[in-house]
Amino acid sequence: MTTIEIKDASGKKAGDAELSASVFGIEPNVPVMHQVVRAQRASWRAGTSNTLTRGQVRGGGKKPYRQKGTGRARQGSTRAPQFTKGGVVFAPKPRSFRINVPKKVKRLALKGVLTDKVVSDSFIVVEDLNLAAPKTKEMVKVLANLKMDGKTLIVLSAPDETVQRAAGNIPTAAVTLVNTLNVVDMLKADKLLLTKEAVERIEEVYA
Repeated sequence: MTTIEIKDASGKKAGDAELSASVFGIEPNVPVMHQVVRAQRASWRAGTSNTLTRGQVRGGGKKPYRQKGTGRARQGSTRAPQFTKGGVVFAPKPRSFRINVPKKVKRLALKGVLTDKVVSDSFIVVEDLNLAAPKTKEMVKVLANLKMDGKTLIVLSAPDETVQRAAGNIPTAAVTLVNTLNVVDMLKADKLLLTKEAVERIEEVYA
């Protein structure tokens, strides 16, 4: 097991915690993490492109000119792709870009990122985030006390409107929950800030 320091909102040490080796102490599998990132980003694509083929463009039922004697190539319709206002060759149609990834692979990737954050000292655990008010300056003060420079992902065990509103106007901070934690958000963040309850919940779910 890995021992990590727990801090309070003022940045002072509030205790120690033992992290589960099965969640925070595995060997990160980079290919698996890459596979999950590709799948997650692909799922964001709308896939709603819809262009008309020559058979779907209105008009063009009459031959533009006679078959022979003009010296030009024969044409049967002005809705062929080479004409203005014609159809599109291999036109894109609505489709799903979703890539199916087994649940075990997703869990392995997530635990790999968590382990990497712990090893690189980018994993900060705080006793709690009980802010006095849902104000940006309150959250800025907490992040400054904890020396959270760069992009910070705050992970909570349950919804907390006070924390979410306080961090809402900070460009370098984002808030997520344990049950919506994902690989892409963690990789985009320079540091993870978790409450003690969030760590316990992660170990409960992924151990």
